[in-house]
Amino acid sequence: MRPALARAVRRLHPWTGEMAAFSLGWADVDGTPEPGASEGKGVRQALAVLGAEAVGADGRVAVAGAVAVELVHAFSLLHDDIMDGDAVRRQRATVWKAYGTGPAVLAGDALFALAVQSLAEAPGRHTGPAVRRLGDTLNDLVRGQAEDLCFEGRPWTGPGAVPPDAYRAMAEHKTGSLLGCAAALGALLGGAPDTTVAALDRAGRHLGVAFQAVDDLLGVWGDPAVTGKPVHSDLRRRKKTYPVLAALAADTPAARELAALLDATGTPGGPGAAPAGPGAAPGGPGALPGTPAVTGSAALPAPGATLDDPATAAHAASLVERAGGRAAPRVGFPDAQGTPPAPPPVRGASPCTWRAAQAEGARGGARGVWSGRGGRRFGGVELRRAGAARLLSAIGRRGVGHGEAGK
Repeated sequence: MRPALARAVRRLHPWTGEMAAFSLGWADVDGTPEPGASEGKGVRQALAVLGAEAVGADGRVAVAGAVAVELVHAFSLLHDDIMDGDAVRRQRATVWKAYGTGPAVLAGDALFALAVQSLAEAPGRHTGPAVRRLGDTLNDLVRGQAEDLCFEGRPWTGPGAVPPDAYRAMAEHKTGSLLGCAAALGALLGGAPDTTVAALDRAGRHLGVAFQAVDDLLGVWGDPAVTGKPVHSDLRRRKKTYPVLAALAADTPAARELAALLDATGTPGGPGAAPAGPGAAPGGPGALPGTPAVTGSAALPAPGATLDDPATAAHAASLVERAGGRAAPRVGFPDAQGTPPAPPPVRGASPCTWRAAQAEGARGGARGVWSGRGGRRFGGVELRRAGAARLLSAIGRRGVGHGEAGK
């Protein structure tokens, strides 16, 4: 896939192409190749190729779709970093931090346009439906990002709080839509019937919800050396992530203390709010001084303290864990009978992570059973045995349980 992506990026203006190469981990800020930089896991491009193979087609028919979804992913990360004011991704500066906000917006726009163009130029009679599916996905992705940003301004508790079903819809739009599109594009370009394409799209969307739940865990407790993002970054942004929502829903002293702490430190646009975006910085306009008092289990931060203060954020993270947000049994989404499935014995994964993955995989038919005709039942349709095995194996290797899960 790297040669196909490189050919596409070379079509860009040299300046936007340089920023694209930097965002993809191919080069440093002056355009010099940087072999040691992280290029990400390539989940979406892999799903596109494996989606084609799962329906019995040659994986090469899905290359245009794989390039398109990877470019869309790169564009979304680039703009997401600007909106969140994140200065670091994959252990180095983000594009807006390295080149400036305006150039970074332009580079994201260029990647967006290139993604659509790359797919529209694919040969074959399935190109039109593929482009329409990508367009629908782009609208879904933007909708999810809008919901995520709007959630930041909603209260932590009370009638205006974010309920689990709203969180799940956001996660499906923001993260699941592109994963579903990737698998579906591979099947579509491979000539699969509509039912199969829809099944793979549905499975990818459920996988995306699990991805987002894992990413939420990493946003609070992830190791910066692994995730490439600052510790407690989502807490400082006041993101309505699953661990925090699950913790606040618990009727425990830790949950009540957490709610009081979050209310005391404010929400964006409210008292105690810190500024958002690339120009924001702790101690700058909108940030309130103060030192949190976190010595006791019931302690609250000093008046004026914000979650931008490392000690306050660390105290909030400890309350989320004590209230059960780190190992919440259902991840908000029980099965049809209202019972969470038991987590599989996978090393290195928290109960929260794998209950989310298994519950969402079951919804999309990802667990499946081998049929007697050399295939696998997947979301109600039959896939080729070898292709389905590679598809599910790739999801397991590249997917939930690793850094940058939702990104």
